Formats: sequence, structure tokens, C-alpha cells
Amino acid sequence: MQEPITIDADYLTSRLKALLSIPSPTGFTDEVARYCAKELEKLGLTVMLTRRGAIRALRPGSARRPARGIVSHLDTLGAQVKALKENGRLELVSIGHWSARFAEGARVSIFSSKGIYRGTILPLKASGHTFNEEVDTQPTGWPHVELRVDALTRHRHELVQLGIDVGDIVAVDPQPEFLDNGFIVSRHLDDKAGVAIMLAALEAMQRQEVETPVDTYWLFTIGEEVGVGASAALVPEIASLLAIDNGTTAPGQASQEFGVTLAMADQTGPFDYHLSKKLHQICLDLGVPVQKDVFRYYRSDAASAVEAGYDVRTALITFGVDASHGYERIHLHALMSNAKLAVYYAMSEVQIERDAEEVSGLRGFTRQTIPQAEQDLDPTQEIDPSSIFLR
Repeated sequence: MQEPITIDADYLTSRLKALLSIPSPTGFTDEVARYCAKELEKLGLTVMLTRRGAIRALRPGSARRPARGIVSHLDTLGAQVKALKENGRLELVSIGHWSARFAEGARVSIFSSKGIYRGTILPLKASGHTFNEEVDTQPTGWPHVELRVDALTRHRHELVQLGIDVGDIVAVDPQPEFLDNGFIVSRHLDDKAGVAIMLAALEAMQRQEVETPVDTYWLFTIGEEVGVGASAALVPEIASLLAIDNGTTAPGQASQEFGVTLAMADQTGPFDYHLSKKLHQICLDLGVPVQKDVFRYYRSDAASAVEAGYDVRTALITFGVDASHGYERIHLHALMSNAKLAVYYAMSEVQIERDAEEVSGLRGFTRQTIPQAEQDLDPTQEIDPSSIFLR
């Protein structure tokens, strides 16, 4: 192992601030992809974009296979115009899954054919002076909010005259705050913080001239919030895929806003046994704070890659986010920890050499060994499988 990796906190936070300033709800990601691609080129990587704008950046290693992929997503939550209402306001549907409770009061931009308009998402009964206690008892949900446009829009036809139409994208202001104590509060930290982590990891690798045993592909997807994510971003050389995304710090979860939270499973099932074990051991060996968690209502770029048919080992490392998909809070300590782990992983030696081929024989295939002390069985004894469940 080379000298200890140092992550530039100023570089990481400055990239995060820049990313948050670029609106990028799913379906409106061209500009953030341009920014990210240019930053990757500054870092010396070869950058390719798919037709729709997912990014595949190559950092060469000593061998082409089995290549590694590290992925985060550029797209965020948002909304879309569902209908022009007769009262001159807009009905909305969400982009991605997030609660209308967090939408109420949000300042937004509407991207119309005639320009950008500003507005506010409000509950249907917004005035306490008019509706009294009904402002607190009205239902919560997307059918119960509307977008008030900051223009003369008293009637539907005035919205039409402004060029606002069904399907227009609505971007929600992030309203970021970077506090002196390391806390960062903003919307859309999922997953622009993950993108900033990857950029900071690459900056450290370039600055410290880190060499890797195999090629690493640094992937940035544009449809994770709607479930398609890495479905069209990988290349055949990639044998393992490490996703970087948000963890959920909430009651009943082990995620924290400090260190790395290593996800062992999400709603699509367990992550790869061997890759997850390796990442955990790297943290233990190199002093990266780590805890494990399982997410029941969660999926990431790793899931979309496997569902698209890529036979890759997957793992997920996360930075703990409080109030995920709401008004989110993270800590710089977790971002720095994840960036270090990403570098150490890219530097690590290949353990499963047969992964260089997509299909091969039993030779070199992995094992999942149960320690003898735990199974308390004679290894030479033939076992009746049914008896295991009776022990």
C-alpha cells in the first residue's frame, strides 16, 4: 500500500456546492453532465457520454480485466407539470419518490418553452386567514398541492400565453447550508454528495499518482431516481460495481452521519458477499470508520445494473443522510471517509482472478466457508440436510 490517502476537503465541498447549483431532476440532466464531464477531463480521465448523457470515465490500470466500476448518479428528485389549472396554477406529479409534505413551501424553477419561471409549491389551502384550522387538517399528497407561478397567471389561458405546458420540468431549489461544524444541510444531497465524493477521490488519486492493478470506470448515471440508473452505463470489462449513495439515518437503522455505512442488502436482496466483505476489511485494516446497515425500502444504481442483465458483483457504500428525500443533512466526515474507501478499493489487489472472464470453469471459483467452531460438525461426516434445520 502506498502513502496514506489524503482527501482535499475544500475541493470536495467546492464541487458539491457547484453541483447543487445546477438543477438536474431526472429528465433534465444535460447541464450537470456537461459540468461533471469537464471536471473529469481536468482530472485527466478519458470521458465518454452515452446518447442520453450518462458518463463513463476511464482511469487506466495495469490490466484491462477484471475492471472495476464506481458509480453515483447526477439526477435528483423534482416534479413535472401534470395540468394547467383554471385558477392559473399548476398541478404537479413528482419525479422520483418523495413526499409532497417536503414539497410544500419549496421554491422552484419551471422550465418552459419560453423561458424559466419561478414559483412556490403550496398546499391547496395555504392561507390560515381564510381556512383557519383546515390548514392543519387538510390531506397531504401530490393531489393536494399546486404550484403558484410568480407571474400574472389568474387563469389557465394566461399560463398558455407564458409558454407553460403539460410535461414541463420543475426543479426544486436545494437551499444548501455548509456549517462550520461540518454539517451540510440541503435538498438533493442524494446523490450530488456521492458525485462530489467520486470527484474528490479522483483528485486525490491524480495528486498522489495512485496506481491501480486494473482499469477503473467512474460512472455517473442520469436516471437513478426513477429506477433505470446504471442500466445502460457499464461495459463488458467491468466485473464489480461499487455504488456510492445515501444511507438512511433514522430510527431502526444503523447508518450514521459519520464514517462509511456499508449496506449489506437493500430491497432487491443481499449485495455481493465477497465484495462487501472485502470493503469491510479494507476499512478495518486502514482505519476508515465503518458500520453496516440493511435498507428495506431502498434501491441504487447497483440494482438497476443487475436488473439490466449485467453479471457483476455489486456493493453499496453510503454517507448517512438524515431525512433522506426530504430536507437532507449529512456530515463532511462521512464524505471524506467514503472518498478514502473508494480510493483504497481502487488500489486494492484483485482477489478473484477468474472474474476477468464473464464465464469460466470451477477452477478459482469462490467459497463461502462456515467456520468449523460455528457449525460444530465433523467435516468428514455425511450430513442429512434436513437435520441442519433441527439443530
